[in-house]
Amino acid sequence: MTEQTTSAAPADTETLEPGVIVVQGEKFMRDAGGRLVPLDQVKPMDKLIDQTVRKMMGHADTLSAQVGRFKAHSFNDVAALQALVGEQYGAKLGGAKGNVTLTSIDGTLKVQVQIQDQIAFGPELQAAKALVDECIADWATGTRSEIRALVEHAFQVDKEGQINRGALYQLRRVAIEDPRWVRAMEAIADSVRVIGSSPYMRFYRRENHRAGWEPVTIDMAAA
Repeated sequence: MTEQTTSAAPADTETLEPGVIVVQGEKFMRDAGGRLVPLDQVKPMDKLIDQTVRKMMGHADTLSAQVGRFKAHSFNDVAALQALVGEQYGAKLGGAKGNVTLTSIDGTLKVQVQIQDQIAFGPELQAAKALVDECIADWATGTRSEIRALVEHAFQVDKEGQINRGALYQLRRVAIEDPRWVRAMEAIADSVRVIGSSPYMRFYRRENHRAGWEPVTIDMAAA
């Protein structure tokens, strides 16, 4: 059997609704299992939901493409400005890690470019966990419950399968003199690996130079 979609429909035939296909002159919609369901057997509410989803996704795809282009243009503009400053003054615009803050002359608009390191943890982390477990076992009767909870939280992966970095750093701030604990904290520090970096751009505005900055929300992280 051959299928006819809206994009392949001849100009002299009726315009099909999005998601509707024609097979041997009959209208169908494909379900999530890949099966063809006759159009007259699709519930009206399911059709309405399908139409709403397709309409919203059309807008989302367009907006995503616009944000992607805006992201590329914005980073290119900053790079061009950095190159111009470097050429004219022989100095780099921005910090050692590439962070840059640009403001308008009146001080009411601000653009920040921040470079965030991507962190991973090496095998030293397992050694740290073993040392911490030894400490907890020996301190069984005297260990405060909050220390135990912090240890469990620190070595537990988050929903994305990544180590909870914030909890690990908080654990390192706990001052305990047990040599095993000290070695464990050193092992945590040694386990940190910088495996890459990601640039982020953030925008802010304020009414005047005395007012606080308000973010202009544009999520470009996944564009």
